[in-house]
Amino acid sequence: MKGIENFIDSAGKIKNWPSKKDLKLEVLKYLADKFEYNRFYSEKEVNAIIDSYHLFNDYFLLRRGLIDNKLLSRTRDGAKYWRTENDTNEEKLGF
Repeated sequence: MKGIENFIDSAGKIKNWPSKKDLKLEVLKYLADKFEYNRFYSEKEVNAIIDSYHLFNDYFLLRRGLIDNKLLSRTRDGAKYWRTENDTNEEKLGF
């Protein structure tokens, strides 16, 4: 995750949102690493994790970025979220 040092503070929190697309993706990858594989999260849990790793109070932006970039997946109703692996999809998880 090169180049994101300017966006992460000494406590490991995202302090601002990059303007360049490739840096945004790197910051989102950094954030995705805070989620465990093989675990389901509620939307409330996802929001709490995101909130604990950023300082600019926009978990909506970050959650949407994680989903849009396929770093997290969710059920259609938004009840369950999980960290995405390359070969994981809803059908394989039994939804």
